[in-house]
Amino acid sequence: MNGILIIDKPQGWTSHDVVAKLRGLLRIRRIGHGGTLDPMATGVLPVFIGRATRAVMFCEDFDKEYTARLQLGIVTDTQDTTGSILSQSDASGVTLTDILAVLPRFTGEIMQVPPMYSAVKVGGKKLYELARRGIEAERPARPVTIHALTARQDEGGFILDVACSKGTYVRTLCHDIGQVLGCGAAMSALRRTRVGPFTLGDAVGLDAVQDAAQKGKAESLVRPVDTLFAAYPAVTINEAQKKRCLSGSAFPIDAQDGLYRVYDAGQTFLMLGRVENGAMKTVRSFFQP
Repeated sequence: MNGILIIDKPQGWTSHDVVAKLRGLLRIRRIGHGGTLDPMATGVLPVFIGRATRAVMFCEDFDKEYTARLQLGIVTDTQDTTGSILSQSDASGVTLTDILAVLPRFTGEIMQVPPMYSAVKVGGKKLYELARRGIEAERPARPVTIHALTARQDEGGFILDVACSKGTYVRTLCHDIGQVLGCGAAMSALRRTRVGPFTLGDAVGLDAVQDAAQKGKAESLVRPVDTLFAAYPAVTINEAQKKRCLSGSAFPIDAQDGLYRVYDAGQTFLMLGRVENGAMKTVRSFFQP
């Protein structure tokens, strides 16, 4: 089995828990995920199976979209409501209009300081390892891009809808918005709604995978690896070009410079390739050697 399984990750599971569960259900060892979600978070988790694991690196670079619940009047050490409370204040007077007024400060390219409870490394140590020992490390702000940021209100409070670049911490965004509002804030729920080309509409739950696996139909839920590269144009190569492709050699091609999905005459996906000055080179191969 080779391909991509889009999982709707349940709350309380780590991304590694999901991978371990799928290894057991599918009886396949070669499985990896494309982008960690914290245990409290739910939503889109692309899982790569078999030779498709060679594509994980591309998934990690994709833009993502989230829906986050903003809890005002609280600051925690983890910047979400799973952490220890550091301070509390009265936020009853803060309105949706107040929140909307500050959002432009957090739109576009912004600088964000990674939270202490994160896997970012400082001095060769992961920040969460230091945080668990009570150490507060100096950490430089990093540029991230918030493509779109809106807020809305329901009976449970305030919700943020975020479209952002890789490396963005939504709980830090919630924390920073609370600081600007002057009342503090933490993230109380998070749902990832998109990773690159994959949305919640593509996702299935672990129960559905288990049911399909028991019926011997799990492969029907797996998407071809080339769906990850749907944004790139496709090109079909001839037998002479294919021979060079399979050997890892560059070959001449009549195509403009750029990235391409490369197929043979039978429409078997071979690789992601790059054309430069009339020559196609392998970026990542996916054919079975």
